[in-house]
Formats: sequence, C-alpha cells, structure tokens
Amino acid sequence: MAVFSYKALNSKGSVSQGEIDAADRTDALRLLDRKGLQPVSIREASAVNAASTKKPKAAVKTAPKPISRAASAEGEKAKPAEKSEGLLKMKRAEVVMFTEELSDMLGGGLQLEPALLAMESRQELGNLKAIAQRLRQDVRDGMNFSNALRRTSAGFDQLYCSLAAAGEASGALDTILRRQAHYLKTLQELQSKFVLALIYPAFLVLSCIGVSILLVTTLIPQLTSLIKSTPGAEVPLGAAIMIGASDFLKEWWHVITLVLVAVAIFFKAWKDNPANKYSWDGMKLKMPLFGKLISSRFYVQFLETMANLVGNGLPLLRSLELSRDATGNLVMRKQLDQVITQVGDGRSFTKAMMRAGVFPPLLIDMVAVGEQTGKIDISLRRAAERYDREMAKDMQRLMALVTPVILVIMAGLIGSMMYLIFTSIFQTISGLSGR
Repeated sequence: MAVFSYKALNSKGSVSQGEIDAADRTDALRLLDRKGLQPVSIREASAVNAASTKKPKAAVKTAPKPISRAASAEGEKAKPAEKSEGLLKMKRAEVVMFTEELSDMLGGGLQLEPALLAMESRQELGNLKAIAQRLRQDVRDGMNFSNALRRTSAGFDQLYCSLAAAGEASGALDTILRRQAHYLKTLQELQSKFVLALIYPAFLVLSCIGVSILLVTTLIPQLTSLIKSTPGAEVPLGAAIMIGASDFLKEWWHVITLVLVAVAIFFKAWKDNPANKYSWDGMKLKMPLFGKLISSRFYVQFLETMANLVGNGLPLLRSLELSRDATGNLVMRKQLDQVITQVGDGRSFTKAMMRAGVFPPLLIDMVAVGEQTGKIDISLRRAAERYDREMAKDMQRLMALVTPVILVIMAGLIGSMMYLIFTSIFQTISGLSGR
C-alpha cells in the first residue's frame, strides 16, 4: 500500500485536501470517486514527508488509519470485481441512444468525462448508466475513448471504435458520433421497414406452403386413387412426379433436415474463419442487388469520415489511414492500402483513387473539383450526401421488389398445383364418360 496526497472538489464545489491509502494511482482515483470527490491533483506522498513530524504520523496512525484500511479493503474488493467484469451487453437501439446522447452533450460544450458523468446520473437512460460509468472510469484513468469502448461492450463494433479513434485524433468526436448515430438510426429504420415489409409476404408464403402440403398429401393422392380405379385412365405425369416427391420427403425428411443443418453450420464456420474473411467480403460485393448497397455504404462511410478528418485539420495521409481502419470490408481496405501507398509516394489523391480501380468515375470527379479548388472537405461531404441519397433509393427499390417476387413465386406454385388437380379431375371425368 502507498499513501497518496490529493486535492479534489466535493459535491458542493469546495476544495478538499487529504491523504488516502491505495495500491496504486488507479485505485486511489477509484476510491476518491466512491467518496463523491472529483480529483484535481493526486500524487504519491514521499517517505520523508510522511516521517517529517511525529504529529502527522500519529494522526495517520490513529484517526485516519481505520478509514484508510476500510477504503483499502474496499479498493481490494473492487479490483477483483473489475477483473471479473466482462463485456456488457447492448442492443442496437441502446447503441443508437448512447451515441445520440453523448454527441449532443459533447456538441453542447461538455468535455468527455463530465458528459459521461452526466449520462451516468440520468435515470431515464436505464442500462446505459452502467456503460457510461465503466467508460468514465477508464477515460479518467488515462485510457483512450476508443480503447475504452472496446473494453466495455461488444455492441461497439470495430467500425464504431475506429471512427471514435478518428474523432479523437481530429478533435471532432461530437461530429463523428452525431453522424454515426444518424447512420445507425437510419440502418435501424431500414431494417424495421424491411421486416415490416416482409410480414405480409411471409404470411402468404406460409399459407402457400400449408396449402401445398394439404394438396400433395391429401387431395392429389385421393384423385390419383380415383384415376387408378377407373378403367383406361392414366395418372398424369405431373401428378405422378409430385406424388413421388411427396413419398420421398415423407421417408427421408429427417436426413434432409440433418444435411441442411450441417451445410448451415459448415457455411457459418467457413464464413467466421479469419482466413476466409477476405473471400467472403469479396463475395458480398458481387451479390446481386445487395452488392451495390454494400458498396454504396462503403462510399458514404468513407467520404463522411474523410470529410470530418480533413475538415478538422488532419493531414490527408493520416486521414486516409484512419478511414482505412474504420473500413470493415477487407477487399475495400486493401484498395485503400493502395491509395495510401500512392499518396505517400507523392501522387495526388484523385490519381491514387483512379489507380485503385474501385471508386466510380463520378465520385473521383467530385473529389478532383475539391482538390483543384482547395476545398476537398466540402467536396467529400457533398459526395457523401449524394451517395447517401443513392443508397436510400436503392434500398427502397429492393424493398419494393420483395413483395412482387414472392407473389410471382407463390402464383407459380399454386398455379402448378391447381393445374395438376384440374388435369386429374378432367381425366377422371373423361374415363368415366368413356365407360
């Protein structure tokens, strides 16, 4: 144990001085926080100062000693608890709320630690109070905000933490958090709309499957038995195929289910393997419809991050490095590595983007205008707004296509079933008429 001399502000705003026993500086800060003191300065007391007079020494031994031992015991109990603490769970909605609240407070002029303290004391935030408390402790102990986010919850993904690091480096943490909150909220709204748009088609699909099962297992076999009992009548080829498929599914359904589950598990294991992440990211970019959305999302995120960093005075090369770290897709990150290398070699940003071969010509032209006029941050922000609108339009088109496609598939299935049924009925009637 060591003795630390401190000067701190109490809840009334007055200055309080004293000494406290703690294992280290971090433990001393934690004990002061538990007493409701905001430290102004804290340093370890030397042995010479501690033993200079007998009176202070006696005071330490008599009155303050029991308090120090209690505080030390409390600190020793808190230390294992901190080690045993794991990552806190956060829902997407909680991440959005936390980001919005923190960006508003930072934009209002508060520093990071007081803003987290204010969030910690607000009752309406619920579970976010524990998040704010953990973050404030780490930030107060000297840890970067981005690293504190990683240590606190898995809800703050790599992209979020990288953007927070970029905001710290550029001095625009409030702006980047505000844009991240807007992005997360937009993504949450799109997902909610997509789910709501799928409710009606999903109900139709389930109804179609139920009707198909009823037709294949009950009605068509009865009609087939009637046709077979009719002299000279033949079972239609389509009905025979469906009956054979139905018998096959009844006999081997458990094997088919196991195979499908095994394929799903194998695919997930392959996708989650770090060695295959680059291939999977490349496949996502080539997916029909969805690949264009992923690319548009990358452009918007990259352009907004670059606009914030360059606009707040960071050099272009450093801004590119931080933007690359905020990119989750490995294929796009590799292309940004090429841009960074070429910019570091002295080429212009526009030429480096052209050589990368991943950026569309319109985007390059907009950046080139900003590079020529010396207002590259404004050009980057305008390009980000343009591609944000394009991404919203693409998402709306995708959602609008879902219901018609499902309806066409259902119409084809039900139409095929009804065609087979009516064919069987007509053949049965023809056979009875021939008799």
